[in-house]
Amino acid sequence: MILLMGIVRPSLAQQDPIYTQYMFNKMIINPAYTGTTDALSIDIIDRYQWVGMKGGPNTLNFSVNSGLPNPHLGVGMFTYMDAIGPTVETGIMGTFAYKLLFPRGKLSFGVQFGITYLNVDWNALDPENPEDPALNSQVTNKVVPDAGVGIYYYTDRFYAGLSSSHLLQNRIVVSETPENGRTNFSQLLRQFYGITGVAIPVTDNFLLRPALLVKYVKNAPVQADLSLVALFYNVFWLGAGYRTDNCLTLMTEISIKRKLHIGYSYDMWFNPMQSYNKGSHEIRIGYDFDILKSARMLTPRYF
Repeated sequence: MILLMGIVRPSLAQQDPIYTQYMFNKMIINPAYTGTTDALSIDIIDRYQWVGMKGGPNTLNFSVNSGLPNPHLGVGMFTYMDAIGPTVETGIMGTFAYKLLFPRGKLSFGVQFGITYLNVDWNALDPENPEDPALNSQVTNKVVPDAGVGIYYYTDRFYAGLSSSHLLQNRIVVSETPENGRTNFSQLLRQFYGITGVAIPVTDNFLLRPALLVKYVKNAPVQADLSLVALFYNVFWLGAGYRTDNCLTLMTEISIKRKLHIGYSYDMWFNPMQSYNKGSHEIRIGYDFDILKSARMLTPRYF
């Protein structure tokens, strides 16, 4: 039998979901981003990856975070569902950040705690040997605790951060066969992220924002996302990027009254995967509420 870990996570490099529009809500990869907008920010991302390929990843993420009356504090949470083939991984994480305030910027430290659970739709499998003991000793909805940390420095025109998820590296058991002592599992390997970006004003109504995301997980190649997005009249974003597995990304976003944000991105692969899928679509909707009713909420906000 093929080890079920290979079924559960077909690519270690993508054990965590990929988000092309991560730069518009960095809390989903770095808890230290929590509360840095000084607003109550609600965000939804729905991603369909490898369209046309049966069992391709589908990820739904909902997040909310806010600054507090104490300018040093931020709180938030996010929940996600990541379906790949017969598996569905779901998690919910609470986040907390503490900010040090400097004359020209802020340094934020963040933590996240929650749970992750994995369910396998065994009926979707077509095994060569239906009598395999592992298939008859299934474990579903296995829940494990999860945690992450991050650090994030930002100004009005620059940001940089480091973070790590799955610090506990827990194993999620998917089948157990007491007869031979075999246990098949998927392990939440520790993921590392580095992000940076800068806003470069060109004219009063035109701004460029290059960004870089670097991801690393043990036993997988380092992956980098390099993007360049242009902002027109503080309303319309348009940009493109490159991911190091030969993937071109295109993205756009429109801001309505600088509070409602609607974004879309499309990924195209130029590797052997190209023959089997029609790219990836990602839709994002976000809204910022100025619940603090203060000058702390920056508009326009570039990060």
